[in-house]
Amino acid sequence: MEQKQKSEKNSPPIQPLFHSASLLTDYDIYLFKQGNHCHLYEKLGAHLMTVEGLIGTLFAVWAPNAEQVSVIGDFNHWNPGSHPLRARKDESGIWEGFVPGVGHGALYKYHLISRHHRHTIQKGDPFAFFWEVPPRTASVVWDLGYDWQDQAWMTTRSHANALTAPLAIYEFHPGSWKQRPEKDGRFLTYRELAHDLAEYIKETGFTHVQLLPVMEHPFYGSWGYQTVGYFAPTCRFGTPQDFMAFVDYLHQQGIGVILDWVPSHFPADEHGLFKFDGTHLYEHADVRKGFHPDWKSAIFNYGRQEVRSFLISSAVFWLKQYHTDGLRADAVASMLYLDYSRQKGEWIPNEHGGRENLEAIAFLKQLNETTYGEVPDTQTIAEESTAWPMVSKPTYLGGLGFGMKWNMGWMHDTLKFFSMDPLYRKYHYDLLTFSLWYAFSENFILPLSHDEVVHGKGSLIGKMPGDEWQRFANLRLLFGLMYGQPGKKLLFMGAEFGQIREWSHEEGLEWHILGYPYHRGIQRWVRDLNRVYRSSPPLYEIDSDPEGFEWIDFQDREQGVFSFIRKGKSTGDLVFVVCNFTPVIRNGYRIGIPGDGFWREILNSDAEIYGGSGCGNFGGVTASPIPAHGRPCSLVLTLPPLGVLFFSGKASPLSLSQDNGYHG
Repeated sequence: MEQKQKSEKNSPPIQPLFHSASLLTDYDIYLFKQGNHCHLYEKLGAHLMTVEGLIGTLFAVWAPNAEQVSVIGDFNHWNPGSHPLRARKDESGIWEGFVPGVGHGALYKYHLISRHHRHTIQKGDPFAFFWEVPPRTASVVWDLGYDWQDQAWMTTRSHANALTAPLAIYEFHPGSWKQRPEKDGRFLTYRELAHDLAEYIKETGFTHVQLLPVMEHPFYGSWGYQTVGYFAPTCRFGTPQDFMAFVDYLHQQGIGVILDWVPSHFPADEHGLFKFDGTHLYEHADVRKGFHPDWKSAIFNYGRQEVRSFLISSAVFWLKQYHTDGLRADAVASMLYLDYSRQKGEWIPNEHGGRENLEAIAFLKQLNETTYGEVPDTQTIAEESTAWPMVSKPTYLGGLGFGMKWNMGWMHDTLKFFSMDPLYRKYHYDLLTFSLWYAFSENFILPLSHDEVVHGKGSLIGKMPGDEWQRFANLRLLFGLMYGQPGKKLLFMGAEFGQIREWSHEEGLEWHILGYPYHRGIQRWVRDLNRVYRSSPPLYEIDSDPEGFEWIDFQDREQGVFSFIRKGKSTGDLVFVVCNFTPVIRNGYRIGIPGDGFWREILNSDAEIYGGSGCGNFGGVTASPIPAHGRPCSLVLTLPPLGVLFFSGKASPLSLSQDNGYHG
């Protein structure tokens, strides 16, 4: 869209602005300058309203270092002289003004003349609810009215989103989940995606979907991680109401919606936040704190109170205005450390001489306190890749206050183990056992995410060793181990049916390969894992408590077997899991268990329906009073090759009342 500026001679007459019109109160300004305003989206930006009987739009923008600010748009031929804004007299740095006749759908930008060398800038609205389709860069005046129909979900979602609930998350990129219709090459819309996705999620049994960032971003290839519009869903897939309808429909189908959200950095696009008023307003001026060397993007100035209000308002906005159930904060580690991806001399120590970013730490604590205070039935999730302590613990205990944290260590170690030839796995059991030493230090999510299937890393099935049968058996074993271990679950789209090629944002998933038995088998396996997971409280109720986990044996390296017990809140209800990491059938394998009676085999990854060889235990085994592994009873099992078995049963009262002394 060309944005030609007319000369003053040919400009339309200046329209009257009603300077008395304002949504901002003195208290709003106080909160804004204190960094404690969490509803700025109701005050700043473009808001349709009626003033003195005239319908129009009230504009308000924070630009403290501007000398002049005006609104330009399709309603005034992009002429900066037509609609100047007025600077408030409260030293807030906010400019505002009411423009009659500007309605829903109008295109606009802010034209700023900076005090810094009188630099002229055109910027999109940081608080815009909608943007033009990239590569066009104007903001759009938009009304967010919508008639929600998800009341049943909203009144009960605290149970679905709780730490004691089963969370099986399907990570999802809306632009590449399904191939675009060939007839016109466009993306599927939010509304089109909603029905197909909900049906698929219900079929495969996931509890939540997590979308890669839908916040407006200029470069599609960034997958949304280079955000410009912190209050706008990307227009590539429809309008704000279309995205509301997406969330609404999934909620009506009993499916939660989590959004990826990027408070760590933002791109330096000319129309975005970077040097917004000609100065480093949202970002640090010093490149040692304000520029990210990995992503070539700007880093927020977390010590600036107005910036904190901006980001916290964005988080609250998505949880409240769009009814979403959680936010996953991207790249938290890059926020916590001043020397993240920097060499000596490229970073500035904190006031105590350390590498911790004290301003970012304070911001994250405030973010979580505010979001849980405003929307307590949701979750915040940290992608934090280091050993920073207490990320998902309350701030009053000294934690960062997130609800959950991605277990990146588990992901890397487990994938490294599974990529090995089974012949060598016995030398690397520490890759599987190490994560259990710290598994209860945080409220963990076990992620097999998009980051592991891009940039030459290949697909999950491509990481598995062996011939075709072994690769699929290994993948089923990987998923089984993941669902058996403590922690909520996350799987990136395509992995659930063994996508062959690595993910590309330019193409739809390889749905056609579901015509092949092995791929259908993987999909059925994931479906049944989700079914058993959701119906078995021992697998999810006390994920972050060591009382919910007990080893049977993690030392049988020679036979390649790994076994453990999961417990729920209900006394006696148990699920135990046995993994065979070798392609050899183990006949007559004895497992010590804390109870007699019949133990039902509820899952077997080697069942023929999943593409396995059909080796198993005929639906279950009766325990005998023969001690093993320090327990009073035992089972003799047939362990399938590269297989995982789940059994359910009850512990005997005797075994529950004593410590058998066996700790692996």
